[in-house]
Amino acid sequence: MFEADEVKAKDPNLGKEDNELLAEHHVKLVHQAAQNPGRKDQGDKCGIDLVFLPSVMVNSCKKTTFNIYIGCFCSAVILSKICICSQPSTDHFSKDLGAFSVATNGEPFPWHELRLPNRVIPLHYDLFVHPNLTSLDFVASEKIEVLVRDATKFIILHSKDVEIMNATLHSEEDLRYKKPGEKLNVLSYPAYQQIALLVPEKLTANLRYYVAIDFQAKLADGFKGFYKSTYRTLGGETRVIAVTDFEPTKARMAFPCFDEPLFKANFSIKIRRERGHIALSNMPKVKTIELEGGLLEDHFETTVKMSTYLVAYIVCDFKSVSGTTSSGVKVSIYTAPDKWSQMHYALETSLKLLDFYENYFDINYPLPKLDLVAIPDFISGAMENWGLITCRETSLLFDPKTSSISDKLWITRVIAHELAHQWFGNLVTMEWWNDLWLKEGFANYMELISVNATYPELQFDDIFLDLCFEVIKKDALRSSRPISNQAETPTQIQEMFGAVSYNKGACILNMLKNFLSAEKFQKGIIHYLKKFNYGNAKNDDLWSSLSNSCLEDDFASGRFCDSNSKTSHTSLLSFQLAFLGEDMEVKEMMTTWTLQKGIPLVVVKQEGRLLSLRQERFLAGLYQEDPEWQALQERYLWHIPLTYSTSSSNEIHKHVLKSKTDTLDLPENTSWVKFNVDSNGYYIVHYEGCGWDQLITQLNQNHMLLRPKDRIGLIHDAFQLVSAGRLTLDKALDLTRYLRCETSTPTLLKGLGYLELFYHMMDRRNISDVTENLKHYLLGYFKPVIDMQSWSDEGSVWDRVLRMEVLKLACYLNYDPCIQKATELFSQWMESSGKLKLIELGMEGKVIKTQDLAALLHAISRNPKGQQLAWNFLRENWTTLLKKLVLSHPSPKPKMSPTNYMENILNQRAVRFALFVLVFDLGSFAMRMIISGTTAHFSSEDELKEVAEERALS
Repeated sequence: MFEADEVKAKDPNLGKEDNELLAEHHVKLVHQAAQNPGRKDQGDKCGIDLVFLPSVMVNSCKKTTFNIYIGCFCSAVILSKICICSQPSTDHFSKDLGAFSVATNGEPFPWHELRLPNRVIPLHYDLFVHPNLTSLDFVASEKIEVLVRDATKFIILHSKDVEIMNATLHSEEDLRYKKPGEKLNVLSYPAYQQIALLVPEKLTANLRYYVAIDFQAKLADGFKGFYKSTYRTLGGETRVIAVTDFEPTKARMAFPCFDEPLFKANFSIKIRRERGHIALSNMPKVKTIELEGGLLEDHFETTVKMSTYLVAYIVCDFKSVSGTTSSGVKVSIYTAPDKWSQMHYALETSLKLLDFYENYFDINYPLPKLDLVAIPDFISGAMENWGLITCRETSLLFDPKTSSISDKLWITRVIAHELAHQWFGNLVTMEWWNDLWLKEGFANYMELISVNATYPELQFDDIFLDLCFEVIKKDALRSSRPISNQAETPTQIQEMFGAVSYNKGACILNMLKNFLSAEKFQKGIIHYLKKFNYGNAKNDDLWSSLSNSCLEDDFASGRFCDSNSKTSHTSLLSFQLAFLGEDMEVKEMMTTWTLQKGIPLVVVKQEGRLLSLRQERFLAGLYQEDPEWQALQERYLWHIPLTYSTSSSNEIHKHVLKSKTDTLDLPENTSWVKFNVDSNGYYIVHYEGCGWDQLITQLNQNHMLLRPKDRIGLIHDAFQLVSAGRLTLDKALDLTRYLRCETSTPTLLKGLGYLELFYHMMDRRNISDVTENLKHYLLGYFKPVIDMQSWSDEGSVWDRVLRMEVLKLACYLNYDPCIQKATELFSQWMESSGKLKLIELGMEGKVIKTQDLAALLHAISRNPKGQQLAWNFLRENWTTLLKKLVLSHPSPKPKMSPTNYMENILNQRAVRFALFVLVFDLGSFAMRMIISGTTAHFSSEDELKEVAEERALS
């Protein structure tokens, strides 16, 4: 017996092809049984016993069930009211091979795995789409050219919420002689979002066939698949557009397809529209045909070979501005006509970044055009559809009169990210979603490289460091996951789109780049892109390419794969990386970072010139004396590319820590040693003995002897260690005493951020004496920094960030000059028709778009005075929020109230970022943002008690 939504195991001794052959054989037997219910069929010579469960079993098993048992001695006991199925273990087939799924019409469905079989692969899609923006639906047709790799009697495709009206199969001979083709029987299995096309006669291996399908569907109400979006003109008119967003598994909502990244194909797209609209797709338009009734049909060039999630098309009435790169690529920015003046910064940035990437990757952008479109309703920041990037309006449009420097930085980052995807993700695609980080981690990493090179004034380097610190907080939780993680269902795949894939992926790439050298790293990724272009790759392919970058010419020239020939303690490591026979070094190192979760803690103890090193798994909120701590340390071992500097030298020393413990000999006496130079490594460092005291003394005497990023790293690590009980709070606070002399804005902000966090924690717990003392300390100690801030929007990115954070803190602390000025500005805003009902406007979805509601609630939660307001709102409007923000059908699993989530959080002593993805099919990022924002400040037993009481009422 089986559940329709379960993945049944197949025999581990059989390959995928063997299981596919068995599938066909079993379907044949099941059909025979269906025609002769209750009859025992003797089967083949091995003695197959097949029993069909009759309709009397429907009520007890909830569905008509077919059970197939293979074995020389096989029996099944069927009772009239309950299902008791016994399977003998005398044959290796029977112990793992499950029964087959049942289609919606009651027939057996011939495939029982979530992943599609690879016996038939797509080569080309000829896709026609005609959306109706009045009735909000579309009709469409497609002809898929497929190659049969192994003979089969069925073709499995993905399809969801699409009504198939007709399906036919043509052979090459049918097309040559214009024969009508054969009608296909279509079975649907919604649990796996699959359809089966049953062919009358077995398809011949190594031949091409053509599958023609007519279908129709509604334009989706959410933000995925082929959906409707609306905007209001300055005159108040509401206009509708139709847009696609397919990543990761939503192309199947727009057309039946092989919706997996490995099934790359070419696409020829035709779109029918009204005269008042335009149509956009991945490729340039070839021609427009006028049809009867005033309709127009646009035909687009055939795409390069690509995955289904990158297909895109839009029907809208937008306007554009265009420019051309130095290599001749036409770049256009599209938006609603009233916002035409806000497109020019995006165009300038896109042209500059596309030129940069072509030069950096040594590979030309392969398409003749690139469009970036500002979509009014868009759930994510942007999507990298090849040749047709779609973005939120806030991720693309910049108004010089009203947009801030933060807006400019965000738009620059988004464009840098999506353009990087044109190579990482589009040109070379991960084989499966478990390696999502191969594109998302790289795109985040390339933000750092490209923005620093093209817009150095935005000072993105320090912002990138903060991204690494943020993901470390999540990765230090027991609930974290590996960068490369198993993902099979759409829910599991959606869960991969988070901080670990994006930010941790980028941070470990940056760590490796700094260890190998920028030149060697760049050479390696160019090798990777050229070797796997228009194909798919996995983890090992990247590491092999990076290893080769250290092998190809360095060994012959006698040079080492290292960034600094003067660096000491690196000869052996460099030799290992450069030696022709040791190409596994990079792979061995980096798989310890991608295949296991968490972050290492490096414990350093200095005794004279001897350094003792030890590595552990760092766990926030869990102390060494906790009973589960030791068990959570087992089997965790990283190959850590350590860097360190000392008080006696400016040299950067390197060492790979491959074991639990190790020792190093310093070349000379030194008063202190600082590991993780410039905070480029993805690990936390704890200094035992006098290590922290020596560093604190240096900071107080002359903090400039330590690099700015080293000072940030010390502050970050110290407070992280406090959260794990490895360092006292007194020691961490001592480390911040030098901050009033700090000249680096990012470092000052990092220290102030932890002090402010401590203040708000004491304030929430009503520890009035500590709160008051800390308030006076902060105002007194940092008064010079506060008083030097203006209330104007001027200066560099970091000048403005410092102004915002310092003035916010001053007002939180009730500093009179700050309160007076803020009150004055607030009154002026209210007099100019300012509105306070922001949450209501967000729920309404007109003035504030529904897509921005999550960010609004998250922002309100960041204010201590708004935290309880946001939490109360979440509890009171839970059901409404789900309807607005969960954009796909919920899974069959039971829904959970916010209090259920919160109990899980507090029992784990940490706020978990990915709460919502465990329950809902989409793994809604919006809901994750809301829940993490509204509960981030929860930390007490009283709050746990409140959650328990709420749960009892829910």
